[in-house]
Amino acid sequence: MSFNTFGKLFRFTTWGESHGPAIGCVVDGCPPNIDIKEKDIQTELNKRKPGQSKFTTQRKEDDRVNILSGIFEGKTTGTPISMIIYNKDIRSRDYETIKNKFRPGHADYTYFKKYGIRDYRGGGRQSARETASRVAAGAIAKKVLENKLGKKYKVIGAVTQLGILGCDTKNWSDKLINKNPFFCPDKSILKLWEKYLLGVRKSGSSCGAIIEVRARGVPVGLGAPIYSKLDMDLASAMMSINAVKGVNIGSGMNSAFLTGEENSDEIIQKGKFPTFKSNNAGGILGGISSGQEIKVSFAVKPTSSILSSRKTIDKFGKNTSISVKGRHDPCVGIRAVPIGEAMTHCVILDHYLMNKAQCEK
Repeated sequence: MSFNTFGKLFRFTTWGESHGPAIGCVVDGCPPNIDIKEKDIQTELNKRKPGQSKFTTQRKEDDRVNILSGIFEGKTTGTPISMIIYNKDIRSRDYETIKNKFRPGHADYTYFKKYGIRDYRGGGRQSARETASRVAAGAIAKKVLENKLGKKYKVIGAVTQLGILGCDTKNWSDKLINKNPFFCPDKSILKLWEKYLLGVRKSGSSCGAIIEVRARGVPVGLGAPIYSKLDMDLASAMMSINAVKGVNIGSGMNSAFLTGEENSDEIIQKGKFPTFKSNNAGGILGGISSGQEIKVSFAVKPTSSILSSRKTIDKFGKNTSISVKGRHDPCVGIRAVPIGEAMTHCVILDHYLMNKAQCEK
């Protein structure tokens, strides 16, 4: 299998399977002399790890990261940073009864047709378990950017839609997001979301979600106008996350419903700095960051592993039915928030390094 590496100058390669002994990643292109400790990475991993509430999978994983290389006396050396996370709560027996069946909505069918073999235990390499490695890489990118850009740099994501229930982003509260199990920014919708998702879980079904990621303190000038647009690479990063089926930058698809006057982000000069009167562009113009807050949102489909019986075929080409038991998220989108944040850090750092190399600023 090829294409397990993401990025240009700041790159990471992930490895491992859902029910294998371990997963991990190797980060290359990290600048030297950046203060990084395992706890910095662990903080981000703890936001993604399973089994933290009744609204996510009950698989219990510590997601404890071990740094194997690239750090000496608490600082990066500029050499590859290798990290490993051991899998512990493995129940491969949950998949024995369906090992020859293709789960509808999963990549089982296409994976088997492409490679002629698949690890049916939790999805193997195609499992979202792989994303823990990305979060580890993103934690490193975050530390580098905080070092280079200062305290003004911040990336924060939130769930803005849970199934059929959206929240009011005008009520967005950074402080609230990490204080509730939904990563919700709007306090007024929390109780309704809880009731709704418990009903979805009890019925054996699942629902989708929309996640919005906001990046602040990003300097003007990151990105290139043609084949390495900042928004292009952000969209690619989000689409690479398991179960993501659509991405918006700024107003995104809604831009089609606006007039030219409504969509244009007017600019006025206030003192030494220009000010934009709106941000429909999501902080990116012509593929280059404008200095405004970058806004990226992405849609995550409902979890495909559900208790409801569905029609499918097996690997022998026979018609059958399937009901997926085991431990699964009723809404996989909830734990996609720290993954979206991590991928945003990685893309912004990659473009920051490319901009430094070309423009020396």
